[in-house]
Amino acid sequence: MMMKREFSAKAYAKVNFGLRVLQKRDDGFHGIESIFQTVDLFDELIVEETDTKVCEVICDSMQLPPKNTLTEAYKAFCQTAGVEVPGVKVTLKKGIPSGGGLGGGSSDAAALVRILEKLCGIRLSYSQLDFVASKTGSDVFFFMHCDDEGRGCALVSGRGENVKNIESSDTLFLVLIFPKVSSSTKEAYQLVDEAFALGNVLVSPEFDELELIYRRPPEKWTFINTFTPVISKKYEEIGRAIEALRALGCVFAEMSGSGSTVYGVFTSRHQAESAIKELSDSWNCKLARTV
Repeated sequence: MMMKREFSAKAYAKVNFGLRVLQKRDDGFHGIESIFQTVDLFDELIVEETDTKVCEVICDSMQLPPKNTLTEAYKAFCQTAGVEVPGVKVTLKKGIPSGGGLGGGSSDAAALVRILEKLCGIRLSYSQLDFVASKTGSDVFFFMHCDDEGRGCALVSGRGENVKNIESSDTLFLVLIFPKVSSSTKEAYQLVDEAFALGNVLVSPEFDELELIYRRPPEKWTFINTFTPVISKKYEEIGRAIEALRALGCVFAEMSGSGSTVYGVFTSRHQAESAIKELSDSWNCKLARTV
């Protein structure tokens, strides 16, 4: 009897360095312009081969809906792989807070695809990876274009499907704060549309400037997140988190994605660790480094 194979993988979180939301398109979607950067906060996937021909997901720390990014990625992988795909049981150990703008579910999907490639002994083309992403979620495109360990940095545009990898900086220390508020992506876009309707459009750097800004020292960054003003107006705790980071000497502070996670960039690990000590009595926070 053949032994069932088992693989594990880390699914890294991402932060957005700048996130410009464009006016709603004719198809009802918004374009975005951003730099996506992985950090060393991660979920862990343990994947066992089964005879079931389905993707079973077990997660002790949260209740996942039957249809989730892992089951959708598995289904799309089966549609495009061109080979027989074994069933899998996925045990998901969450290290990335859910719904915080850190891309946890999207990263999980891409990590599963990398494991399925190993199980099947194949490598999908970028067009096949993009097919899986198109069936799974907009942030999945970025994670599909990361390296074999799921790490990377890229210029991202369109709905998220346009990904241009750039060299990652691994010298940035981030303090992540997780405010006790939850804003759905749908709500965030609705608030942005309301702001647009009132003529409130932030002046953001142009897309072709983003990599140039990223190469500067963080204290000279001019990145803007379109979501931050509208989300922090409704959820004041987000604005307070940004101010708390600035008060402790971070050189740049912003919200990631559509929130609610806020990050502050520090120039040294020592400064970041000192900030964590100051913040930990009042905030749920973690130290992260770009990878």
